[in-house]
Amino acid sequence: QVQLVESGGGLVQTGGSLSLSCAASGSIFSLLDMGWYRQAPGKQRELVARITRGGIKDYADFVRGRFTISRDNAKNTVYLQMNSLKPEDTAVYYCGAAYWQSSNRYWGQGTQVTVSS
Repeated sequence: QVQLVESGGGLVQTGGSLSLSCAASGSIFSLLDMGWYRQAPGKQRELVARITRGGIKDYADFVRGRFTISRDNAKNTVYLQMNSLKPEDTAVYYCGAAYWQSSNRYWGQGTQVTVSS
């Protein structure tokens, strides 16, 4: 019943920035662990960043120092600020969610991010 909707994707030049948003509904947002994932053509889906219900953050090595994940529980929204974008960041970015100690995972539809060289 958790519904996630991503927004903010688009086309940007190398070195540019984008901010992604993921709005959740049908959930107790403050109890959700949230994450951003991406999948490029011909590649596996991979974790980009995650933030727990307690606000603990973790990043993939390839985005650390460039991307920032945050959440606003009052708005039921998680964000991904992406700076210094590279062509290899081009992918569909997905929002994921799970309640603590739950095996169920919820996914948004994804938003396309394209970085031109």
